[in-house]
This record gives sequence, structure tokens and C-alpha cells, in this order.
Amino acid sequence: MRLSKSTVLLLVCMIVLSMFLANVANLLSTAQKYEPKYFNEKNKLTMTDKNEHLIWFLQISDIHISVFRDQLRTTEFKEFCEYIVKIFKPPVVLASGDLTDAKTHDGIGSNQIQNEWVEYKNILSSLNISQHTQWLDIRGNHDNFNVLNLESRENYFANFSIQGKANPRSYMYQLEKNGDVYSFIAVDACLQPGPRRPFNFVGMLDDVEITVINNIVKQIESSNSKYTIWFGHFPTSCILSQEPGGIRSLIGKHDHALAYLCGHLHTLGGAIPKMYTLQHAGFLELELGDWKDNRMFRLLAIDHGLLSFIDVKHRNWPVVLITNPKHALYIMPQKENLEVITESTHIRLLIFSLAEIDVVKVQINSEGWIECQHVEGPLYVAPWNPKKYNTGLHIINVYVSDGEGGRKIHSQPFSLDGTRLSFGLLPRLVLMTNASTFFKFMFWCMIIFAVAPLLMMKLIHYRDIKKGKVKKRNGNTGYIRSWFRKIWILSSVDRIFWPLVLYPIYLTVGPWSIGYIVEDRVGAIFAWGIYVDGVFLPGSFTYAYGFIQLLTFQFPVTCILAHAVDCRIRALIQKRKLSYVTKLTLHLPFLMVIILQLIMAYNFWLAYGTLAFIIGPLRTWSIIIAIGLWIMMLSLPEDCTWDAAKVWSYTFKHMEESTLTSCSNAFK
Repeated sequence: MRLSKSTVLLLVCMIVLSMFLANVANLLSTAQKYEPKYFNEKNKLTMTDKNEHLIWFLQISDIHISVFRDQLRTTEFKEFCEYIVKIFKPPVVLASGDLTDAKTHDGIGSNQIQNEWVEYKNILSSLNISQHTQWLDIRGNHDNFNVLNLESRENYFANFSIQGKANPRSYMYQLEKNGDVYSFIAVDACLQPGPRRPFNFVGMLDDVEITVINNIVKQIESSNSKYTIWFGHFPTSCILSQEPGGIRSLIGKHDHALAYLCGHLHTLGGAIPKMYTLQHAGFLELELGDWKDNRMFRLLAIDHGLLSFIDVKHRNWPVVLITNPKHALYIMPQKENLEVITESTHIRLLIFSLAEIDVVKVQINSEGWIECQHVEGPLYVAPWNPKKYNTGLHIINVYVSDGEGGRKIHSQPFSLDGTRLSFGLLPRLVLMTNASTFFKFMFWCMIIFAVAPLLMMKLIHYRDIKKGKVKKRNGNTGYIRSWFRKIWILSSVDRIFWPLVLYPIYLTVGPWSIGYIVEDRVGAIFAWGIYVDGVFLPGSFTYAYGFIQLLTFQFPVTCILAHAVDCRIRALIQKRKLSYVTKLTLHLPFLMVIILQLIMAYNFWLAYGTLAFIIGPLRTWSIIIAIGLWIMMLSLPEDCTWDAAKVWSYTFKHMEESTLTSCSNAFK
């Protein structure tokens, strides 16, 4: 049986698509098998009702202290430091970046603002935060806007943060409690130099910083540390690295790494409030919602080697964290010994509240409620028999009430046989893929989408005209066929076709803008990176920026011009003027695109200044190109219609005979 070309093409496309989907599914898979043999029996801990092998700590991220907007976030941040830290009494608080907002009054420009840093420092120092906890802060991209290097006068992190003076970039902190050593590794992936927004969205670990981190890991491995928590501002998907496997490889090859804690994405504006996943290397990656708008912070605990956590809304009391049995979704088969749960003697809870706790009860499935006993500090326990729950998923419920009438019912699933729940698709897509690769893919897809149809129509048109294969086509019926005709006709008008094709091609190779990229240093922005102060920053968010430009400018302008040229040719052939309604449908969409482009160009001027605005092929010059093409379309001469009319039949009831004759003679 012979197969047609279309059938073969369809089969090839199906095979390629299936391979692509299989690779994506493998990339996003979080299924991991539990192997008890990997855990040393000598180090296995027995979980009872004792207050031992237990530590808890806090994380806060994306504080964005600002002198221009929302002063309440600063006031409530002071509440966090004054009340929450004293109530939780954590030995460590992780402040994972974007400590200050660093946006100008208009909200578009970006620059380090000293008063914001002074406010941050004054809050921490006035409350003597270092006497209550070890405050581990690190820079975020906002703390790095317009910062040339660590020695720059704009690097206020060095002088106004807790860790900045001793630890300007990545560092480690260790603490010991009752014989257990816990390590915390701060990863600074800020760009150096640090451009202004928006080209400071993705971080990078250069060779120097990777060496520093590897040395930190070696120190931890040579110590008696059992548990390591990594934290930084950027999710691993937003960190460029020349290390094979990237930062995930750095974390994963360290046996005692339990989790990587981050912020930065602000739960994508609330679209993904629980942005968590289990990476292939075996550790949890947990993005924390921002303090800026959502007033979120995180309570974490390591109880007998098991990591548990809960994200908490500010002023939402009481706070309940179940450490045993652990939440079924967050089990780490490669990092945790689950036999600790199956051989435990007590359910264990951490309870915090502003008032004295009155009642703590637990319930498993639909069984009766059991009163919990207070052990010490926030620890409450209740005896249980884990063998009753050996198979499947179960639900544990906790009821808490305090002396001020606060009540909380908290539930979570657990499993003792390795039965797993699945992380959401969106969190896995965001945290397990590579943002730079995704941005690049979208950019090149849009380039192809902008150029390929025009080039294809040009080649087909050339074949039909030059090789004498002219076949009259009727494109007056059908929506798809109508637009097919419009793109074809546009490709036949060289004076409009070539600028539309060459502009997106230029965006792939030429500079988008030249101006003051960082402080007083002139640099150039390309799709594939930024060159400033003798340093090349590989392209990442630049591709996303280019994609947005193509989506909001190139694509609509091409469609508008294709329709306009078609209308213009019809009017020329018919020897008639366009109606006011037709003119409105032509000019209004074009005007809207130009206004949007003017707003974007204005915002770019606010961000990078006059020089970048003037020497700005991406934003400013595109407006000039579009207006020039529009003027050419409006004054398109009749001889530009001949090539189109050779191929496409324009059937009009009132077309003058003289017009048809002149066109026919011209085509001979």
C-alpha cells in the first residue's frame, strides 16, 4: 500500500510529538521509589514523646520595603520581627531576598534607594533581632537593581543587611542542638553586574560562585552535619549555570540536602499559591508566597530527620504544624527514613499562638478524638499505633483552641506504605523546567511564526509568476482562505514585505538598545545577552522581552498591513474610494498598536534613559518602521497591484471594463 506525502508527514509529526510529550512527562515526573537500604541502621532515630532531635525555623521572602508605596507592609514586617519571632523563638530566620523594593516613584524605573535599606536595618536593629534569632538574609534581584559589583556604592546590602558585611554573597551557617548539627546554605545567584529591570529577572551562578558553593559543601561533608537546608531568592528554574545539571545538581549531589527554599515568583500573582515540587535529585523545592502583598511566612521543622512545613498568613492564629505522621505529598524517599514514622510511638505537633493553648485534640480518619499532651515549648504529642494505618492514604485532623477564642482545625493526608500524592502540573512546570530555555523557545517560535508564512508565500508567488504557472485563485470566500489571500498579496508587495521580514530577523542578531545599562556604564542589549562593563550576561529574560515585542507588535502589524494592502488593491482595481467604516476598521487597530508601542517605549525610557530610548531598534525604531509602512500602504501605486491580480481573481459586480482591460494588458 502506497502512502501519500501528507500521510507520511502526519505520521512523522505524530512520532515527533509523542517523543516530545514523553520527554516532558519524564522531566516533570516526581515518582521516586523508597529504598530503606540506603539508610544506616545505626543512625536511625526512634520517635517518641521526647523533645529531642527537633528543630524549627522560619522563612520570609520578598519583603519589598518601599518608601513610595504600601507603608503597611513595612509596619507589619516590624510586627513580624517583634511578635512572631518572639512567639516562635526560632534559632534561625531565613530572609530569602528582595528585602527592598528598589523601584522609583513611577513604579517603572529601578534603582537602589538608601532610605529603604535604612528602614530595613532600623527595624532589625531597634528590635535587637540578633539577640532573639540568627537572621540569615540574602540578596534578591530587586536588591541588585543597578548594582555594578560588590564594591559599588549602590550595593547597600553590604552595609545595611545583617549578613552583608561578613557574607556579601553565598555563605553557610551551622547550628548544633542536642548533639545534632544543622547546616544552612545561602545561594546568591544575583547577576554581576546587575542591570535595571526588567532584564534582572533570571539569576546566574558563574564559575567563581560555583567554586565557593562547592567549597561550602565540602566543609559540611567534613563536619558532623546531618541535615542541610539550601535557600536563595531565585527558584532553580530561574538560575543559569555552567555547572552540568545546574544548581539542582549542586544540591542533589549533597546527600544531606533536604530542601531548597526560595521566593521571587510571588506565587505567580496568586495563580499557584502552593508552588512546591520534588526534584529528580530527591530534595523538595518550595517557593514561598511574598510578604509584599500576601503577608506570607513559612514555618519549617526537622523532626527526627523528617522535614515538615506550613505556609502561614500573617495574623492567622493558631499555627499548627504536624511533624509526625508527615504529610504524604512531601515525603522524600531518597532523603528521609520513613521507618521513623512506622516505628514511632506518638503523633507529634507544633502549636503556636498569641494566647495560651487550651485544647489540642487529634483524630485519624473518622475515629474518636484524642487529647494531646503538652511536652515542652510548642510540642504536643498523642500516643498512636501506626500499624493500624499500614496501607493506603489516611487523614489526620487537629483541633486547637486558645485562651482568646482562637480556633483552628488543620487536616493533612499521610501514608505509611509509600502511597504518594501528586504535585500539581503548574508547580512542576514552573519549578522543574528551565525558564531560560522556555523563554528562548517561545522567542524562536514567534520569530518563525512571524517570518516563515511571509517567506513561504513569497516563494510560492515567485514560482507561480516566474515559472509561468499562474492559476487564478478565488480568495473571496471563507475566513481562512481570505487570510491566506491577504498574506499572499502582502508578500507580493516588496516595499512592505522586506521590512516586515528583515525586522524580526534583525532582532535575532543586532542590538536592541544601547544605553546606560548599569549605573554610569554604557552597554548593549541583544536577544542572546547583555554586554556591559566588559562582562557578558547570557540571554534569558531578554528572549521573553523579545517574545512580547513580537507578540504585541510584529504579529498585529503584519495582520493589519495584510488586510490594509488587500483593501487598498481592491480600491485601486475598482477605482473607488474606501468608505468611512472601512477606513475606521483599518486605522483604529493600527492606532491601537502604535499607542501600545508608544507606552512600552516610554516605559523603556523611564527604565534605561534617553540614550537607550534614542538608540532603541526594539522599541523606538519599531514605531518609525510601522508608521513608514503604513504611509507606504496608503500611497500604494497601482503598479504594485499587478502581481497580486495575476494570481488572485477579484470579482466585483461594478468593476469598470476599462480597468479590467488595462490590468489585462499590463499583465501580458
